Amino acid sequence: MMKDVQNTPDTRNVDIQRVGIKDIELPLTVQRKNNTDQVVLGTAKVAVSLPRNFKGTHMSRFVEVLREWETKQLLGVDVKGCLEKVIKKLHAQSGIIEFKFKYFISKKSPVTKLAAPMCYECLFKGKIEDGKYKFILGVKVPVTTLCPCSKEISKYGAHNQRAVINVKISYPESEHVWIEDLVEMIESCASCPLYPLLKRQDEKYVTEKAWENPRFVEDVLREVVIKLRGNPVITEFEVDCEAFESIHNHSAWAYQKEIKQ
Repeated sequence: MMKDVQNTPDTRNVDIQRVGIKDIELPLTVQRKNNTDQVVLGTAKVAVSLPRNFKGTHMSRFVEVLREWETKQLLGVDVKGCLEKVIKKLHAQSGIIEFKFKYFISKKSPVTKLAAPMCYECLFKGKIEDGKYKFILGVKVPVTTLCPCSKEISKYGAHNQRAVINVKISYPESEHVWIEDLVEMIESCASCPLYPLLKRQDEKYVTEKAWENPRFVEDVLREVVIKLRGNPVITEFEVDCEAFESIHNHSAWAYQKEIKQ
């Protein structure tokens, strides 16, 4: 019988808070709002606590559980089930699991209504500590911002640029927030959404829409915060907005994190 080195005693008296694997690529099945599935390429990070009396964890067991979840429809509850099985299999007290993936939403151009897929970076994260489960949904949404100051002081035009709004939210297991709804809400807070396909009529529309809705990163952040505060399902959120300035060699940036009482 081969020796199980990981289970041998360790005498250094150090509990390890997190040990596991990261950057493992695997296919994931994500349930869409329209009740269909989308298979995506995901990158996973999974870790558990390790008591001081064990020399190491069993890395292969993480992969065994992840393989089992490749074909399951991922939502917050399914992430919990995956994490619970990891913790049980590793005989741990706590753990985290994180799936990062690119999710495609079919988006129509604003005037000609031509559809094309738009890609969004997304995150599903689950944590179990002290027997309590917490789920985090994250999305990165690219948008357009137009500078209010530039518009006010310039005789012709105003500078605009692409910005990225990074939002992470938490909500109870009994509730659910769809990626599609969260993306749409975030896009409404910018000067104008981005579109994967634009004809001339569409380009005219988005240019004029941005002109009519000038926003600093502070404006964008505040708009997102107000809408997240107003959502009764969301219990905690984190917002990061970065505008890649077109007239500077640096970005403008704003950040907010809140836990609802």
